[in-house]
Amino acid sequence: MIRLIVSWHNRRYKYGEAGGSMSKFASVVSAISIVAVSTLALAQTPPAPGAPAAPRAAAAPGAAAAPPPTVDEMIKRIESRSVRPNIGGALGALAPENLNKKRPPAPFNMTGTWFPDNSRGFTFGPPYPEFIGQTKKDYETGLEMRKTRTSWRDAIGQCYPAGIPMIMTRVWSIMFVQVPTVAVMVSNFNNEFRQIFTDGRQFSDPDTVTFTYGGESIGKYEGDTLVVETRYIETWNHYIDAGIPISDEFKVVERIRMLEAGKVLEIEYIMTDPNGWVGEWRNKKRWLRLDHTDIGQVDCLPDLNDNIPSTQSGKSGLAD
Repeated sequence: MIRLIVSWHNRRYKYGEAGGSMSKFASVVSAISIVAVSTLALAQTPPAPGAPAAPRAAAAPGAAAAPPPTVDEMIKRIESRSVRPNIGGALGALAPENLNKKRPPAPFNMTGTWFPDNSRGFTFGPPYPEFIGQTKKDYETGLEMRKTRTSWRDAIGQCYPAGIPMIMTRVWSIMFVQVPTVAVMVSNFNNEFRQIFTDGRQFSDPDTVTFTYGGESIGKYEGDTLVVETRYIETWNHYIDAGIPISDEFKVVERIRMLEAGKVLEIEYIMTDPNGWVGEWRNKKRWLRLDHTDIGQVDCLPDLNDNIPSTQSGKSGLAD
């Protein structure tokens, strides 16, 4: 048989270093070794024309064929080799045993389709916090670009995920499906996906977690409010408003409430990043329930951007 040994390493980049945090947890193959057993090597080599095929090894006399693995054995093998387990082997959000645990009832159910109320604007500012360091310079550059209507850092237009928090500002519907252990959101903007876990789990280990554009979101109920904290948000070509960058330490807290007899979803955003600004950056946004529409499939295709001048000009402002 052939044995393939692959060693994977995660590399963390400091904020501002070329390559961004997409590389910090990018899987890099550092060593590959292949050990081939001679009998398999021979079996893989076709025989010369006219030469008889190599005989198969005969089973030992009286030996019974090994029984096929049971379903439980196959599941155990997959969970130990093929997928990353939850911390401490915790149950997945959709495991029946987890779903059926006794919990206090949620104060509301977000299940439904929602459309953003952007009557007050779709950006997170103004007002803006006190920006510092490189973030301050980038913010000022973004303001100058706006004055001349010059596209800059249009990562979303280049098919990079909008991510958290910007996916919550797109002029597209979002869909929530809520069960006792998790609220799953799908946006009609490029079908971006996020999960808000409400089963009491802890955040992943920061030294092994994979950063993503949606981050890792864990929520808990405080009275009539669902409080959600999101960490581990990817920074590579990921900006807020007018090209404002984020660092590895960027976090978002959302305070979600249901208003107007379930017709309005209000979310207060509390964003912090000690590398980018002082204190908290706060903003409130609302969504309106839509009961006569559904989410469809939408994909961003980079090759089609060649026919859209605005997205072409956005390339010049992306990270190197």
